[in-house]
Amino acid sequence: MKYVKRFRDSVSTAVLLLVILLSCHTKNEDKFIFFLHNRFLETHELHELHPEFGRTKYEEIIAEFQNNGFTVISEIRNGNVNARTYAQRVVEQIDSLISIGTKSNNITTVGTSKGCYIAQYVSTLSNNPELNFVFIASFRHSDIQNIPDINYCGNILNIYESSDPFGVSSIERIENSRCTIENFKEVELNTGLSHGFLFQPLQEWIKPTIDWANGNYLL
Repeated sequence: MKYVKRFRDSVSTAVLLLVILLSCHTKNEDKFIFFLHNRFLETHELHELHPEFGRTKYEEIIAEFQNNGFTVISEIRNGNVNARTYAQRVVEQIDSLISIGTKSNNITTVGTSKGCYIAQYVSTLSNNPELNFVFIASFRHSDIQNIPDINYCGNILNIYESSDPFGVSSIERIENSRCTIENFKEVELNTGLSHGFLFQPLQEWIKPTIDWANGNYLL
């Protein structure tokens, strides 16, 4: 049985570790996805409609990952959180999984929009080339100058939509990385949905994300 963990700020890494040990019966081969949602849900209710893109289908997205055999660790963030500070909490949770025997390449951090900027900081702070990351709709060329402290590390899949102004190819960031990146791929989508594509569990981005989390780095 798989579980979704929604951890609030008051929940410590030690509690995370205990809950996983007692309820998930974690095995070394279990595969985990840390899912980090977009900015809209930080300041709006779960079922509130975005004026342009509609409802963020957070629970449906998580269900897609669960139905494909992953244990999903996620929460709905409250308020306009600091991306780097929040990422440090995720890194501590990842470290807890590794400490109880989970292989690094069985852990994937998936982020959409602002959640992806958090995921990029997780990649930077963990500095573990064996972890998996899927970055969705959150790289712009100006990030190189505006967010110079991000340094990609891990197996990186970047997914962006051709009609979305908030996501483009991140090859420039890869070229500036100080970490050896063994596996890097990009998927350009053409849904015509602009930034709204990530509000839905579209197979166009769900499927490559699942493939990547399963270690299919050739896609």
